[in-house]
Amino acid sequence: MIAVIQRVQKAEVRIAGRSCAKIGNGLCILLGVAKGDSEKDADFLADKISGLRIFADEAGKMNRSLTDIKGAALVVSQFTLCGDWRKGRRPGFTNAADPEEGERLYTYFCEKLRALSIPVQTGEFGAMMQVSLINDGPVTFVLDSR
Repeated sequence: MIAVIQRVQKAEVRIAGRSCAKIGNGLCILLGVAKGDSEKDADFLADKISGLRIFADEAGKMNRSLTDIKGAALVVSQFTLCGDWRKGRRPGFTNAADPEEGERLYTYFCEKLRALSIPVQTGEFGAMMQVSLINDGPVTFVLDSR
């Protein structure tokens, strides 16, 4: 399971011109579910992300977590994170989980964040989405559960 997390001042997902989810201060999380991923991977990433100290304290140092600032998460499914681009010019997606398993673990991950008291907004699994955000910093990390 791969998560690209971006510290944001705000973020929004639009589908077919309509806003379907938006947050203020927090994290935009692009989540890719790979073949072989499990609840253990989702648990690990949700726990790590909720407690990762990447928000500024009073001194401007990265010393606060998403939980500390009472921030929200906008979680967007993104199977292309599991793409294999090493060979040729067209990425292959055989490493991505099949859609049913991908959606199940995506939903599980979101529920795990909610259980950790993180307000969660989501995109729509499998939909063509437009994601807009104001990256704060910019601060971006790539986390891989493997």
